[in-house]
Amino acid sequence: MAAWLASSALPALRLLDPETAHRISLLALRAGIAGHDSAPDEPVLSIEAFGRTLRNPFGLAAGFDKNAEALHGLARLGFGFLEAGTVTPRPQNGNPKPRLFRLIEDEAVINRMGFNNAGLAAFLPALAGAPRGLLPIGANIGINKEGADPERDYPALVKAVAPHADYITINISSPNTPGLRDLQNETLLAGILDAIAASAGAHPALFVKIAPDLADEALPGLIALCIARGVAGLIISNTTITRPGLRSANAVQTGGLSGAPLFAASTRMLARAHLLAQGRLTLIGVGGIATPGQALDKILAGASLLQIYTSLAYQGPAIIPRLKRGLAALLMARKVEKLADAVGADAERLAQ
Repeated sequence: MAAWLASSALPALRLLDPETAHRISLLALRAGIAGHDSAPDEPVLSIEAFGRTLRNPFGLAAGFDKNAEALHGLARLGFGFLEAGTVTPRPQNGNPKPRLFRLIEDEAVINRMGFNNAGLAAFLPALAGAPRGLLPIGANIGINKEGADPERDYPALVKAVAPHADYITINISSPNTPGLRDLQNETLLAGILDAIAASAGAHPALFVKIAPDLADEALPGLIALCIARGVAGLIISNTTITRPGLRSANAVQTGGLSGAPLFAASTRMLARAHLLAQGRLTLIGVGGIATPGQALDKILAGASLLQIYTSLAYQGPAIIPRLKRGLAALLMARKVEKLADAVGADAERLAQ
């Protein structure tokens, strides 16, 4: 009921510009008035990840809580895990406003935020106070737009957040920081991973977040590199710079597209990654999940875990219990006893 009440405020929030609405949502979460889902999850949704047993596979994607300021409120909504960030070494304002655009007809969003965040010094105490006893918390790390040295900055970030996170995501795929996506190149990514191994010290599992626009021929080498360097998994995928059949007037805006139009491409890449990795990487599926059927497709494509963001913005906190109930029903209808048994079960078809 609390999640429904929080979601009922959405029409009023949509009267505001999207960035203001997002800020109000964070304030409501910090105040504990954005919803609470205390219902137990169906056992079929349980999954092992990050060295823990998660009660369900649904997580919050990075970008929603950049400064780890609302994690306690978010933990009340029924997620299985959360990811804070992206955090950069130094604070930065991001790109000029407006930089966040609703595409209502397409159930999508375009953003060119540019890693706006308060920086590592502000992020660390907030992350240290996160409710990790309730659910796993991930930290998403990136580099500043100016003065960055990836082989210096990523290891320093890993070392700093390591004591306070259950996993760490290396963000090399946002389209809104010039040159960042170039780091998906095998040679450049190898340099970053080697630098982390050499100087970051002990740390939790590393994930690499990749773009859906990565060329088909680049995926096998990237996956082989991640396996060879001991990366735990991939997050598939970040936003896209393509514009597949959009109807909204805001489709002309530059930036990364998320939401419904991203589903097909990100799911295909996810399935291809599953077939290439052959169980050696944990895959987190993100991109366009708004229904239980779409959540199931991501799992059948190879995802052990899922993340949402745009659908949360459009449907509010009530989407989380709906997704959980619906996915559990679909799994049980297929006579699946545990979620892990369904992971990748239809990857061959979904990779086409």
